[in-house]
Amino acid sequence: MVFQQVVHRFLAAWIVAIAFVPFATGAEWAQKLFKETKHDFGTVSRNAKTEYSFVIENCFEEDVHIASVRSSCGCTKPIITKNTLKAWEKGEIVAQFNTKSFLGAKSAAITVVIDRPYYAEVTLLVSGKIRSDIVVEPGEISFGDVDIGATKTVDLKISYAGRRDWAIKDVRGDTNHLEVRLDPATRQGNMTNYVMHITLKDSAPVGDMMEGITVVTNDSNGEMFTLPVNARVVPPVTITPKLVSVGDVKAGQQIQQKLMVRSKKPCSIVSVECDDPRFTFTIPAGEKPLHLIPMTFTGELIGEERSIKQEILVKTSLGEQIVLETTVAGRIVD
Repeated sequence: MVFQQVVHRFLAAWIVAIAFVPFATGAEWAQKLFKETKHDFGTVSRNAKTEYSFVIENCFEEDVHIASVRSSCGCTKPIITKNTLKAWEKGEIVAQFNTKSFLGAKSAAITVVIDRPYYAEVTLLVSGKIRSDIVVEPGEISFGDVDIGATKTVDLKISYAGRRDWAIKDVRGDTNHLEVRLDPATRQGNMTNYVMHITLKDSAPVGDMMEGITVVTNDSNGEMFTLPVNARVVPPVTITPKLVSVGDVKAGQQIQQKLMVRSKKPCSIVSVECDDPRFTFTIPAGEKPLHLIPMTFTGELIGEERSIKQEILVKTSLGEQIVLETTVAGRIVD
């Protein structure tokens, strides 16, 4: 009888341990998908378009599938930009702070539910303070697409309701590529209005810009608030896709894909370079604003490495300084 009780206890403990392992190990591998899991929006004005993108990158060979996201507070809305990520693909969980319906200090826990290749949950934390006495129109400083080397200016109205002597004392930027100018304040009763002119300089580098401008006021507590800034500086020539997934490739199997090169003015493809001899390319002839570059990958195991991750460099006639880069990912299987 005693022996049976011991056996039952051992089996119960073993079952509990087995049931617990997937959740413990699952949380660990899923955490590796995120470089950041916390973000503080700081102090923002009412109506400001405030959001933050948590980047998720699949650093594993198996596909990762995001089943759902949920928020613990209505002050934050989470959005999935890409549900399924193949090896080395990136996606984002965008946290949108609701500055129109909520005021004061707010925080939220965003739960990201992953159901493939294993079940796991990852928690992302956001927080911030929404001021009720300051309103901005429009809700963000958005430059949209801007050609590299060009400048662009957008205007923003800042309205304050409260003290008659309220004033903006300083404006600080997170980047050297922005220039800010304030018109003198206009006052009527307890309302103070400013018009802010924000210029994106021609020195801004290629790529997406998501920065912030900090506005310093004469509030007695020294409180500041942040205005979000976003822009996309566009190069004269682009390549898509940025990540090519060839998936599972058997020995001897050939996978064909096409790279697309677009330019604002006609150009020719000078060369396509890749250190992996399993890749071959057909360089199109002539000068055109759109080129399709056929790419062939032949499955072959090199050494013991089965995963595939290679960079491809494309040079055009627009100058040696313009080098297009894309990444190919996959794996060799039996």
